[in-house]
Amino acid sequence: AHDFNNVLTIVRGYTELLIWDKGQDSPGYSELNTIHDAAKRGAELVKQILTFSRKVETNPRILNLNDEVRKTEKLLYRIIPKMIDLDVVLTEDLMNVHADPAQVEQVLMNLALNANHAMPDGGTLRIETQNVMLDEEYCKRHIGAGRRSETGDGGLQPGAHVQISVSDTGCGMDKETLDRVFEPFFTTKHQGEGTGLGLAMVYGIVQGHNGQIYCFSKPGTGTTFEIYLPACEEEREVTVADSQIFKSFGTETILMVDDEDPIRDLGSKILKKAGYSVLTASNGTDAIEMYLKYQNDIALVLMDFIMPEMGGKECMEKLLAIDPNVKIVIASGYTLDSDTREAFQKGAKGFLEKPFRINEVQRMVRRVLDERADK
Repeated sequence: AHDFNNVLTIVRGYTELLIWDKGQDSPGYSELNTIHDAAKRGAELVKQILTFSRKVETNPRILNLNDEVRKTEKLLYRIIPKMIDLDVVLTEDLMNVHADPAQVEQVLMNLALNANHAMPDGGTLRIETQNVMLDEEYCKRHIGAGRRSETGDGGLQPGAHVQISVSDTGCGMDKETLDRVFEPFFTTKHQGEGTGLGLAMVYGIVQGHNGQIYCFSKPGTGTTFEIYLPACEEEREVTVADSQIFKSFGTETILMVDDEDPIRDLGSKILKKAGYSVLTASNGTDAIEMYLKYQNDIALVLMDFIMPEMGGKECMEKLLAIDPNVKIVIASGYTLDSDTREAFQKGAKGFLEKPFRINEVQRMVRRVLDERADK
């Protein structure tokens, strides 16, 4: 995952740099966006595999699922065929949930694209949200994945939930297919058209959010997926992405540490575009030497965590021994694990998951630097 995401970082990052300097009418603009979208899908595929193998940790926050549906709706208008009508019905006073927005988007996209495959000659794709109150009897009768039971704990807890339903008017499924729909590697698509991980990943994500998913279908009558996520009373915070207000530029000096030349070069370009001065090092040993030489100038170290010779963990420990107040942001093509969590406990201030985007790098650097100024 780390090595492959390094490759995607180079593809996606340099494409963004080229797009940055072009107008929408410029030659090659559309082609660059196609490359960028392909790299994004590659990164999403890595996440799907890691999610299925339980190697991805969720990053939940308070969400209004209507916002996530609207974001997905914009994407779907670009990718589903015109002979499919998209019908989105959102409850205005929808309650909030505690969920990972990226994983919610993965769930919606997978279900929508499955519906697309089920309607090769056209039809209607409907996405609907609503508030529901589940009583104890309902929870006892529903044991997950579309199966019902007269007794037993179904995993759902009585109380307020938010329901998302994704339905289509496609070919539907027989009982044998329906019983296997959430199995890993099971697919009804032709060879080369699917991995069989999509719905297994959807099921895993919903379960990981203490929710349940049900599938209802019959041949010739279409298919409906119903997802229930526990509602919460907390209010959603306005984020940087929502407000689009963020001061990400600066003049400080950043030490960029990565063993791959193209990624070092990419990071330097991203930071220099935001006004920063940049020093670079190709490994942990060089980073220590560079920091000792320019300690008074370096305001932050942006460091790859998996490197040959001296890895990021050892390098960070040595930097903190030199200067306990050094500000370190870790970058990795792998998700948060025990080593990176330990790094946060020891003093790392931020984590960037590759393949990162230009604004993600600039925002993270600015946030950590501003924390330093505040303290």
